[in-house]
Amino acid sequence: MFGFGVVMALLGAVLPLLARRLEFDLSRAGDLFLVMNAAMLITTLALGPFVDRFGHKAPLIIAPLFVAGGLSLISRVIAFNGLAVALILLGIGGGALNQVTNTLVADLYEDPYRKRAALNVLGIFFGIGALFVPFTIGSLLSYLGLGKILYLAIALSLIPTLFSIPLAFPAPRQSEGIPFAEVGRLARQPLVLTLSSLLFFESGNEFIVGGYITTYLTRDLQATISVASYLLAAYWGALMLSRMILGRAMGISAGSVILASALAVVASMTLLLTVRSIPVAALSVILLGLSIATIFPAVLGIAGSSYPGHSGTVFGILIGIALAGGMILPWLVGKFAGSWGIRTALFLVLLNAMAVFGFQLLAETILRRRKNNVLEHST
Repeated sequence: MFGFGVVMALLGAVLPLLARRLEFDLSRAGDLFLVMNAAMLITTLALGPFVDRFGHKAPLIIAPLFVAGGLSLISRVIAFNGLAVALILLGIGGGALNQVTNTLVADLYEDPYRKRAALNVLGIFFGIGALFVPFTIGSLLSYLGLGKILYLAIALSLIPTLFSIPLAFPAPRQSEGIPFAEVGRLARQPLVLTLSSLLFFESGNEFIVGGYITTYLTRDLQATISVASYLLAAYWGALMLSRMILGRAMGISAGSVILASALAVVASMTLLLTVRSIPVAALSVILLGLSIATIFPAVLGIAGSSYPGHSGTVFGILIGIALAGGMILPWLVGKFAGSWGIRTALFLVLLNAMAVFGFQLLAETILRRRKNNVLEHST
């Protein structure tokens, strides 16, 4: 998950630098998110049934190699098309790491609260990886240069391969395989459809904020690359801290966490888009990280508890639809920013957060109906 954090934060952290070096605008930057997240989407959808049938080990050994290959290519890219190829490699590796690590941790715990707490602890390591790139760029760019920073990230991203080779993993949940019709049946479940729709908008927000915040700070608030990188690091650090706190909060329902977090995202993003002061913007960025952090693991906790026998397939569906949001919505922000400016385009984050709130209300209605149906059958 550290490796996936590096993947998620990388494009947002290096976008201002690469845009200047390769001379492309915000509209083409949106195309980069589209390419990377399309690779993540295809990988995630293909990997879910594979993990349920064959287990977690092979993807955890192979996926970091794709991440390392993408980082290596970015370190020496000289053309926009080469950058797109590098991001495809990152998308494949990052998508696999995200899907298989979440599925593995969910499979290790039966109790819903422990499952959600473990997923939040996993999210802490996502935060460490996401924090690594912008923090090192902000503090060491002038000393090491981007190339050496990326090679350091390559070395760290290969650690999961070395760890995974000797470890034993849980047996596959569906060793005989899952019929395609069963995958379709799960995908049509009302709860799966609702949670997938929620994560479509949530993932879109995570990619938008992580990908465009440095561009917004440098272009609209005239922050330097170093200051913007530090603020992006503060965002990821706040995200990590929030998941660390929630990982110990065993008694809070996942639904309450999601609803409160969605409203907090609306408030903190509104503040960020209406201020002109760098210190107030810094506060807004930190509040945004604290708010947005808790939604994804809480949703996965609900899904893992509701479908324990098909966690890999259901997680593949959920994360696949989430990545569709991460692919489409940042692309739209890039197009909107090219026409109306980055500040106006980022108001899409507010609409997305409101959609998250609405779909969570619908999910709670479905869960109550499921619980009542179980009680009726038991009596």
